[in-house]
Amino acid sequence: MTAVLKQTPLFNAHLAAGARMVDFGGWDMPVAYGSQIEEHHAVRRAAGMFDVSHMLNIDIRGAASKAFLRRLLANDVERLSEPGKAIYSCMLNERGGVIDDLIVYYFSPESWRLVVNAGTADTDLEWIQGVAAREGFDVEIIARRDLAMLAVQGPEARATLWQVRPQWQAASEPLKPFSGAVIGDDVMVARTGYTGEDGFEIVLPAADVEALWNNLLAAGVRPCGLGARDTLRLEAGMNLYGHEMSQDVNPLVAGLAWTVSFKDAGRAFIGRAAIEGVTPSQVMVGLRLRDRGVMRENMKVRTVQGEGVLTSGSMSPTMGVSIGMARVPAGVLAGSEAEVEIRGKWLAADVVSMPFVRNGKVL
Repeated sequence: MTAVLKQTPLFNAHLAAGARMVDFGGWDMPVAYGSQIEEHHAVRRAAGMFDVSHMLNIDIRGAASKAFLRRLLANDVERLSEPGKAIYSCMLNERGGVIDDLIVYYFSPESWRLVVNAGTADTDLEWIQGVAAREGFDVEIIARRDLAMLAVQGPEARATLWQVRPQWQAASEPLKPFSGAVIGDDVMVARTGYTGEDGFEIVLPAADVEALWNNLLAAGVRPCGLGARDTLRLEAGMNLYGHEMSQDVNPLVAGLAWTVSFKDAGRAFIGRAAIEGVTPSQVMVGLRLRDRGVMRENMKVRTVQGEGVLTSGSMSPTMGVSIGMARVPAGVLAGSEAEVEIRGKWLAADVVSMPFVRNGKVL
């Protein structure tokens, strides 16, 4: 029997907008509403919006919240003291593998929020609850399935949101990147995203999200699907769970060493013992194909230092060439050359620094 796919509160709005729907981690989600390339360009040049309501907001509350999160996460929430400020972190297993990558927001010493990926949400929740129970942390863990989430991204995104929700401008205009503002009881506007462009991610009651979607649509914001989201994040050099990282890949290998804090020697976060002091034998690099062709995940890569594998690859709409992210032997540096096996042929590629594109500009 076919499993019934979960739907976000915007499911009917996607159908009305002509979306082509696909199974994404058990959710019925839009891959595109027409031209994926035009959706991509809309975000780079003007404004596009994504339904990210399949992601899960998890509130952590209680006096032991900070201590719990310092144990649970590889990055250190001790750094967060300003309400609304956020950090990106991995949540590791005891082997140092990545259970998920997530954003954690600080509201007060007794109130925090994690935003986790859709495909891993159930596993994440089980893990978080398990750690709290096993280790005796007295915290309240609340899965906020009553909330929806919309990302509005691109150079015109912030101004357009203020046009349709002027009452949110005063609280959200002063926000620095990677911080959020809570407006009223249940709206959070955060200056975050997954595209390499400026913009907002808005968390709000599920009952209110379709009205916001329709208002943004009327203001000229283009609906964008998972296809454009993937090419945008790849150009921005951003990892995707299950591609660049997994329960068997640690953050040092995945190019996420910057999200792990070893600064406090006494902080025994889960996975620390497995990765501290370890020099990874592989690293994550960007590849830019010189020849005609399109790189895809799991293709073989050859370098002077040895073989590697593509973890993500696509044609870059902004650059007009194929780009990818690859796990290769340590010592492979930007500026060197590589080869990628595409349909039985080895094609030349350049090893480059990431991101490839940021704020609409090719780097």
